[in-house]
Amino acid sequence: MERMQELIEILNKASESYYAKDESILSDFEYDKLYDELVRLEEETGIVMAGSPTQKVGYESVDFLPKERHDRPMLSLAKTKSVDELAVFAGEHECLLSWKLDGLTVVLTYENGELVKAVTRGNGEVGEVITANAKTFVNLPLRISFKQKLVIRGEAVITYDDFAKINDKIEDDADKYKNPRNLCSGSVRQLNSRITAERSVRAVIFNLVLSEGKEFAKRSEQFAFLKEQGFQVVEHYKVTSANMAKTVKKFAHDVETYEIPSDGLVLTYDDIEYSRSLGRTAKFPRDSIAFKWQDETEETTLREIEWSPSRTGLINPVAIFDTVELEGTSVSRASVHNLSVMRELKLGIGDKIRVYKANMIIPQIAENLTKSGNLEIPKACPVCGGLTEERAVKEAVSLYCTNPDCPAKHIKGFSHFVQRDAFNVEGLSEATLEKFIQSGFIKEDADLFRLGRFKTEIVSMEGFGEKSFENLMESIEKARNVTLPRLIYALGIDNIGLATAKLICRAYGNDLKAMTEADVTALSEIDGVGEIIAASFCTYFKDAKNTEALNDLLKEVTIEKEEAVSSDSELNGKTVVVTGSLEMFENRNALKEAIEARGGKVSGSVSKNTFVLVNNDINSTSSKNKTAKELNVPIMTEADFVAKYLG
Repeated sequence: MERMQELIEILNKASESYYAKDESILSDFEYDKLYDELVRLEEETGIVMAGSPTQKVGYESVDFLPKERHDRPMLSLAKTKSVDELAVFAGEHECLLSWKLDGLTVVLTYENGELVKAVTRGNGEVGEVITANAKTFVNLPLRISFKQKLVIRGEAVITYDDFAKINDKIEDDADKYKNPRNLCSGSVRQLNSRITAERSVRAVIFNLVLSEGKEFAKRSEQFAFLKEQGFQVVEHYKVTSANMAKTVKKFAHDVETYEIPSDGLVLTYDDIEYSRSLGRTAKFPRDSIAFKWQDETEETTLREIEWSPSRTGLINPVAIFDTVELEGTSVSRASVHNLSVMRELKLGIGDKIRVYKANMIIPQIAENLTKSGNLEIPKACPVCGGLTEERAVKEAVSLYCTNPDCPAKHIKGFSHFVQRDAFNVEGLSEATLEKFIQSGFIKEDADLFRLGRFKTEIVSMEGFGEKSFENLMESIEKARNVTLPRLIYALGIDNIGLATAKLICRAYGNDLKAMTEADVTALSEIDGVGEIIAASFCTYFKDAKNTEALNDLLKEVTIEKEEAVSSDSELNGKTVVVTGSLEMFENRNALKEAIEARGGKVSGSVSKNTFVLVNNDINSTSSKNKTAKELNVPIMTEADFVAKYLG
């Protein structure tokens, strides 16, 4: 299964590069070879995943989602917030404790090894048929080796990472999705399955309803069987009343970093026959119980509303209150979301409020005990002083900055500027940058190197102190020395990645004046730089604001001189692939820079054009090693490669 997933990822990435970016990261030979290996594995296992390139997905569009009654009603679970009650429920029996996932429940039916039907939970009695949409779930097998009828239940979910990626593509904050659950629910119930396919929906299976001709004594055995069929099953652990508290504590610790939204746990008896003997009430099955996180609340005093501008102009109200301890951490701030929520809570400075952590993660205001409602809405943006205005979007009223040049609207640009491949300023996360921008410390790139002027204000900020400030200053001083390609990349010019910046700098001998004065025709003649890239580069430097900001930046930094690539370097024009862990270089980027400094290129996949594969585990049976051997590409350890080509 792992090899199949690896092949699907490699082949789909290669197809995307070829068709969407006009780039070949795999040779035709290598692509066909890997494709054939995937076909063979699918035939051997009888499992075909939804994302497999061997499947031609025909997207389906319908006018409405048909309704269908479930063969067996889908009941809700009785709930508790007490760990002691879970232990009592378990009694002397062995149970399974698993995540209660926060998505949309679906029922999946397989016949003759094929996915033939998918229906949402609906009201528990009747659901909506979403078969075409389910066939686009990224981790769901379309075909399995079990040929009898199989009915399973699972949760359609979108991970926090995929949720963030989808929201990042939406410019207006008011249009962003509020949480992964709502996005998932809307994605699964689309009339056009192409839209579902774009949302990276996954299915995590939590219950086997029917497996014709195959009986199980334990639910844990059912999960093992489903994993063999290629399904992702919910994370679960065997528990008894004796280790219940310890296991719940583990889940409570993991929930903060768990990639899938969860709103609690589910406890169910492992013994299937015993479970059946218990029957059900009118509302709940008797063999399972849901555990909801106990919302720990604390009373505190609202001291301030911090108005937090974003890159879209939306100004979010953030409540600042006296520090309280919640779920083992100190909390002193919580988002109020928008003006509608703020007014509904009737917030005012000095009010007594109760706060909690939603799902043990996100600080929220539970209620306002005073309700003075004395807050004033700012008429000016706290960052740029531009006029603000209230806008009603999707039934919620929010505050916006109307100034198009507000520095807060360029937070992503500043974040790009300090990233590792650009100026590599450690200790400047996007959240920290946002604080500095809101405080007026940063208005243009050069201001990052002048942050020392605001020492008093910065050391008094939450999360900062003398030591943190000193570390930041040290990182900034180190960043003042930069290569020209990294500086060009840091400017955030459309279509100019680090590799392209290196090509342009190399072509002009690292002469900044010459390259910024070059025209589109001249730049287009550089191998690897097309008209679109050349036009982006020229357009950027024709803008007087950009050149003025660059000149200001150049007063703060020193451009390191790079040695010209020798034409007799053995790596000049050659492609190198690096894989596995390194011992001599800090990371792969450091080795990559050393190779590129000698005129070489670094690729992520082995092909007939690969000059050498660097892998400290020469005898590894990894796909890269196998391909290299088949194509007669030399495999060298890092030490041997350095001695021969970088020494």
